[in-house]
Amino acid sequence: MENTKNIIELKHITKTYEDGFTAVSDFNLEVKQGEFITFLGPSGCGKTTTLRMIAGFDIPSGGEILLNGKPITELPPNKRPINTVFQRYALFPHMNIFDNIAFGLKQKNTPKSKIVKKVKKALELVDLEGFENRSVSTLSGGQQQRVAIARAVVNEPQILLLDEPLGALDLKMRKEMQLELKAMHRELGITFIYVTHDQEEALTMSDKIVVMSEGKMQQIGTPEDIYNEPINAFVADFIGESNIFNGIVTGKLKARFCGGEFVCVDDMKEGTHITAVVRPEDVQIVAPENGTIRGTVTSVIFKGMHYEITIESGKNEIVAQSVNVAKVGQRVGITVEPDNIHLMVTEDHTNFFKVEINKNKELEYNDNVLDVSLTDIIKGSYFDEDGDLVDSNGIEIDTRKIRVTAAIQPRDIRMTDEQEEGLVQGYISNLIYEGDHYSYVIHTDLEHDFVVDDEYLWNMDDQVGLIMPVDKMKFTVKR
Repeated sequence: MENTKNIIELKHITKTYEDGFTAVSDFNLEVKQGEFITFLGPSGCGKTTTLRMIAGFDIPSGGEILLNGKPITELPPNKRPINTVFQRYALFPHMNIFDNIAFGLKQKNTPKSKIVKKVKKALELVDLEGFENRSVSTLSGGQQQRVAIARAVVNEPQILLLDEPLGALDLKMRKEMQLELKAMHRELGITFIYVTHDQEEALTMSDKIVVMSEGKMQQIGTPEDIYNEPINAFVADFIGESNIFNGIVTGKLKARFCGGEFVCVDDMKEGTHITAVVRPEDVQIVAPENGTIRGTVTSVIFKGMHYEITIESGKNEIVAQSVNVAKVGQRVGITVEPDNIHLMVTEDHTNFFKVEINKNKELEYNDNVLDVSLTDIIKGSYFDEDGDLVDSNGIEIDTRKIRVTAAIQPRDIRMTDEQEEGLVQGYISNLIYEGDHYSYVIHTDLEHDFVVDDEYLWNMDDQVGLIMPVDKMKFTVKR
C-alpha cells in the first residue's frame, strides 16, 4: 500500500540574504514518508540552501517548514530527527572508524552496549565490517563516504539529507555508490532528500525529482515524467540532451518547426505558438527523399554505444544519436515518430521593467534618460507654457502618481561585451539552445533578470551590457 503521509512540508519558503539576494523564492514541497527525493539543478539554483533550511542550518526569511505536521521552522538542528551527509565527509582524522561512527551516539549518552550493537549494524549496512579499528587516513574516498553515511544512519534519523555526497568520487566509484545508496534506502525505509547537479544520478536514484532554477521549482515528478514530459525549455534542456525548436501548430495533431511539418500526438489549437522537444535518440536519419526535413551532416563523434551526429538544416541544428555512422558533408533526411515529439506552449519571455519619471519629467531607467517623451506615451497630453504636463483638457497631470512600465522582446535586445554601452549590465546566468538561436538569462542587480535571444554563442558568466532600443519598447501607463 502506498504511503500517503507527509513527513516534511515546505510552505511558501523564501530565503533572502542581507545583501538582497534571494536564493529561494516561494518554494512549496510535500515529501512522503520513505520517499527518495532529489533536488536537481545548476550551481546557484537554491537546492543546497533549501536542504540547509530543512536541516535547520539556515532559517527561512519567510514561509513555514512542517515535520509530521508540526512546525519546525525555528527549531535548531540538534532538535530535529534529521541527519546530513555532505560532499566533504567531515570525518574526525584523530579517531578510528568506530569512534567516528559512534560520535553522535556518545553525545546522547547512549549505553556502550547499544553503541557497539548500532555501530556494527551500520558498518554492515555500508559493507565495512571489520573496519572498526582502522584509521580514517587509510581509507579510499569511497570508503570514507561510506563511513560518513554510517555515522548519519546510526542515529536512526527520520530523514537523511545528502548534499552532493558523491561529488568528490571518480566516475566508476560514483556509479557504484549510486546503486549502494539506493539499496540502503530500500533497506532502511527512511526518507532520503538528495542534492545533485548530475542529471544521470537523479534519474538513476530518485522516486521523485525536483528541478530547480533561479531559486524556484520548475517541475516535480518521477524520473520518467521529467524526462519524457518536460514542462518547459529549461527542464528539457537540463534533463538529458534535447533538440529544442520554436514552431506553430498548423492543424489537427500537426506542427511546423525546424522547416518541416510533423505529425504529433499533442492536441493543441491551430495557430498556437509552441516549443518542440525531440530527444537525440529519437531523431531518425533516412535518405534525403524520405525525410520530413533535409540537412547536411556537419559533425560525427563516436561515443562508444552510438555516434553523435550533428545535422544542419537551414538555420537549425539537429543532434541525433545513431548506431550507424554518417559522413561529414553527407546529405540526409530526418524523420521523428509522432509520440517522440513533445510540444509545449511557448512561454512568454517578454521583459517588463519599471521606468521612473525624474524631476525634469523625463523617463529614466537605471540612471539613463530614455529618448522618449511622456507626451508620446500618455495619449492627448502635452507640455504647457510653464513646462507642466497637462491632459487634453489642460489639467495638470501629477507625474508623482504615474507608474510607467516598459516591455521589450528578447529578440530586440542586443548583448555587448562593452558593458558601459548597455542600458543594463549583468552576467549570463543561464543559456538554452533553441534550434536556430540561444536563449540567455542575464542576471542584473536591478529588480529582475532579462531574457535575450541571440544567434551567437556566449559563455556562462560572461559580463555583458544590454542594448535596448527605445523604438522597440512598448510603454503602459497607470495613473
